[in-house]
Amino acid sequence: MDANLMRTALTQLDQALTNHEEWSEEIVRALICHVPLDSRDTDPEAHMHCRFGQWYYGDGARVLHEHPGFTEIAVEHQQVHELAAALLQTSAHSGPPSPDEFERFATVLKRMRLEVLTMKRELEDALSNLDPLTGAENRTSMLPHLREQLRLVRCDIHACAIGMLDIDNFKSVNDEHGHCAGDKVLKAFARLAAANILPQERFFRFGGEEFLLCMPGADITKGTAILEKIRTEFAAATFQCEDHAPFHVTVSAGLTMLAPDVSVETSIDRADKALYAAKAAGRNRTQVWTPVMA
Repeated sequence: MDANLMRTALTQLDQALTNHEEWSEEIVRALICHVPLDSRDTDPEAHMHCRFGQWYYGDGARVLHEHPGFTEIAVEHQQVHELAAALLQTSAHSGPPSPDEFERFATVLKRMRLEVLTMKRELEDALSNLDPLTGAENRTSMLPHLREQLRLVRCDIHACAIGMLDIDNFKSVNDEHGHCAGDKVLKAFARLAAANILPQERFFRFGGEEFLLCMPGADITKGTAILEKIRTEFAAATFQCEDHAPFHVTVSAGLTMLAPDVSVETSIDRADKALYAAKAAGRNRTQVWTPVMA
């Protein structure tokens, strides 16, 4: 998730909702005051052309498409416009609509607003758990998520691998190329990792240049393959900042399973020990935790 794109989308969502509430007030005014029929409000595709619809079906809302409530909003929004068109047609040709007809419109309008506000609140909550620099999730949500995964492991629902990843020689990146280069590397690594994980996998910024990847359903073999793909793709990337020469950066990784007989904190410590074993072995590699590292 790109935090900046999400913030922009939420700002635009606020404005779109305000526009739609102004539109609904105009519909009520037209019904009460018998304002002449506006053909735009009775067009079969009015829901696509109103200001909320222009936002919803435009590029600005694309970042919200994966939210489960997004599609439901379209259903409610279209129905609001269909009911509004029916009310306006009745008012123009047959006199005032019945209380039941108006109540159906008001109920769907409230439902749509509730759907929008619920999605907005959930996205704001998710955004508050994102690291502002990299867009990775932060540690606030990490431990609750890992504890839930451990519960599923203990119930034998699925296995779960966790990987600790640390950018190699990160201090030298800042020292030799400047802090803007360091930020660029962190953001690029987070984007690359996010592009290589499945929807059920979660990627957290653990601190500094260290990240944790939670992989539900993965065993050691699959977890190693995921970390190795991230590691090799990152090592192949080229970075450059201002007038400095292009450079490459590598990452080391430690892997372990969430073990049912130990705490989440112990499993994190095991992944961390495996990471430092990878560093000690020469960096730019993935190391699996073994009991001899305890």
